[in-house]
Amino acid sequence: MVLLHIGTYAGSGGRGLVPVELRDDGALVPGEPFADAANASFAVTGNGLVYAVDESEEGAVNVLRRTGETWKHVSRVTAGGAEPCYLCLSPDHRRLAVANYKSGSAALYRLDRDGMPQSPPAVFQNVGSGPNAERQEGPHVHCVRFAPEGTGLFLVDLGTDQVVCLELTEEGFGEASVAWTAPAGYGPRHMLLHPSVPRALVLGELSATLTMVQRGPLGFETLDRQPTAPSGYKGENLGGHLAVNPARTRTYVSNRGHDSLAVFALVNGHLEPLQTVSSGGAHPRHFALVPAERKLVVAHEKDGTVASFEIEADGRLRATGHSITVPGACFVLAP
Repeated sequence: MVLLHIGTYAGSGGRGLVPVELRDDGALVPGEPFADAANASFAVTGNGLVYAVDESEEGAVNVLRRTGETWKHVSRVTAGGAEPCYLCLSPDHRRLAVANYKSGSAALYRLDRDGMPQSPPAVFQNVGSGPNAERQEGPHVHCVRFAPEGTGLFLVDLGTDQVVCLELTEEGFGEASVAWTAPAGYGPRHMLLHPSVPRALVLGELSATLTMVQRGPLGFETLDRQPTAPSGYKGENLGGHLAVNPARTRTYVSNRGHDSLAVFALVNGHLEPLQTVSSGGAHPRHFALVPAERKLVVAHEKDGTVASFEIEADGRLRATGHSITVPGACFVLAP
């Protein structure tokens, strides 16, 4: 048995951070929610703490501590912008970066020896727009990632079709440069950086496309690009979440609209489609891999359900048949 936690949106009936037991057969058993973690649409763990966004208009980060099955709210700080949706810890766990979707900004906190954010944060405001008048009228930072060497921070901006690299200084942010310009209307949502090979994966929300890029001294060079839904699908679809297995041989993507999970093999700088399987619900916003249990657990935003999958030996997914209702479900926090 593994204890997971499901982040929920208050506006969709969520009551906070909901504990869920993931059992060996894939069964999911919910517990009583922790109410002091509203709108926790993303969170990271480190320094013995959990840092969770409160994806609200005013924007905040909640600092939580869990002892056994008991949660404690330790601190609450500003996100440095509106509607924070992503967090990232630096490789040395001494800095915390926040992506603010609505304001198109990123905040950077120094953490003290106890892991507590030190105010005020440094804030970078991106500028620009894209061709999608409804979704790209301005910058919308959806993801932040520290470079593996810890010297820079990458901003993934859905609104400007850019990945921006920010130099890090003792004071906060230094010079900014565009590391990658996506195809117009791509709408970059998430990015994963390989820790030892100069490659990355960038998921487009608006294009529902996954791109593999090569990192170089002048930025990213595109190596391969694949649609995340089957080629014959003509309906509306948005890229959701992106994750890679520990061996870095398989990557998983959720499709919101097609309502599926796609599996790709990572082979010699290329993306090889392996499988597309129904996610078991409506609008799979986020999922988490639980490698020790060979499981994947996905949260569906539109119908408030959480479903589990078995990860087979070749990386493909098999639905366990287990699903539960968690009102407002939008995020899965795995140990």
